[in-house]
Amino acid sequence: MQIYNTLTRKKEEFVPLEEGKVSMYVCGPTVYNLIHIGNARPMIVFDTFRRYLEYKGYEVNYVSNFTDVDDKIINAAIEEGVSADEIAERYIKECQKDMEGMNIMPATTHPKATEEIDGMISLIGTLIDKGYAYDKDGTVYFRTRKFKDYGKLSKKNIDDLEAGHRDIKVVGEESKEDPLDFVLWKPKKEGEPSWNSPWSDGRPGWHTECSVMAKKYLGDEIDIHAGGEDLIFPHHENEIAQSECANGVPFAKYWMHNAFLNINNKKMSKSLGNFFTVRDISEKYDLQVLRFFMLSAHYRSPLNFSDDLMESAKNGLDRILTAAEKLRDVITSGKEEPLTDEEREIVNGASEFVKKFEEAMDDDNNTANAIAAVFDLVKYSNSNVSSDNTKQFAEAMYEILTELTDVLGIILEKEEEAQGDEDYINEMIEKRAQAKKDKDFALADQIRDELLEKGIVLEDTREGTKWSRK
Repeated sequence: MQIYNTLTRKKEEFVPLEEGKVSMYVCGPTVYNLIHIGNARPMIVFDTFRRYLEYKGYEVNYVSNFTDVDDKIINAAIEEGVSADEIAERYIKECQKDMEGMNIMPATTHPKATEEIDGMISLIGTLIDKGYAYDKDGTVYFRTRKFKDYGKLSKKNIDDLEAGHRDIKVVGEESKEDPLDFVLWKPKKEGEPSWNSPWSDGRPGWHTECSVMAKKYLGDEIDIHAGGEDLIFPHHENEIAQSECANGVPFAKYWMHNAFLNINNKKMSKSLGNFFTVRDISEKYDLQVLRFFMLSAHYRSPLNFSDDLMESAKNGLDRILTAAEKLRDVITSGKEEPLTDEEREIVNGASEFVKKFEEAMDDDNNTANAIAAVFDLVKYSNSNVSSDNTKQFAEAMYEILTELTDVLGIILEKEEEAQGDEDYINEMIEKRAQAKKDKDFALADQIRDELLEKGIVLEDTREGTKWSRK
């Protein structure tokens, strides 16, 4: 399996540090609002890569954090007149709902920055002791020039960076030894959340957070670090500097970065009025369509989002779901007989498409080509399966299709089929009961309204919640 490594700017054979195991860290969102579709791309892309690693038999330790202390969170809290904790907790829950809608597997660990402060203080102390960091009036800075490999990920020359900084004067940073030094710890301002440290009551820098969470849950050296290409500099560059200076070993063996998402060929921004949250998209499309759309291009290629392309993704996904539905019909009504020789030959022939799928995924997570292989399998299945076939034959073909679509995170049952299912209804009633127990009445009402839209009426009684169809 080949991975394009941002560090070396070339594809490399993937060889994990420990045979059969993969440690993977993916930078998660800053939780100050609903996640937008730009946030969704790395979530979907690297969830799919994780699924493929597991399909290949690897045991994957997948860590993706929530940044729950940040200027944006503090500003949102001030605007609403609530605590920063309340904002962060609210949007972590909302993010998890969207992730569930996009069929993102929960990470092995979803650490929160605020729960790892002790580790951050310890890391900063180590860097000071080793001479890589210094305290100036309660602010701790990292000595960027002292790390000789600074710029190795972004391929930025430190002298060019200095030239770019010469005319920039940042208020409160006059005490830096060098304009390129970055903050590891900053003193609190009035009304901000803070923690005690040897230098000041304050909070960690953003870069410090990820270095510590990766080390705690994955180790000093990890296999894969991933995220959007906007994080290469300065975030990932600074993570490398801190981690390698503190730990004395390479931080991550492979660096994977997804390209930007544009909207109708323009950069997404609130000022242009083309800013979409995942929740916005869910009002028009099933989030499986968004997932399928995100995987329709190679993750390192810029991706353009538009209504036309989403409609095309919806039609493509429907082709797969319709083929799966046809197979399920034959599983239900097919002949209860052993596979015929001809059927066995057709099943064996499907291995050609599995091979094409694996070749695509082995080539730097090429989901676009993997989807093309699934389409070929769908065409093959549609041409060879009919109501005259045996049940066993349809089951064998369905299993092959399921194996591949599971890697892509595509759920083969159409939403309306699942929604008519009693298990689904009971599951939603349980979720609503839990929401009421958690005093999350907005979610409880949302579940009731969603079921009502699907023709399911809920009635709360002394014996519990009962349901009926309209």
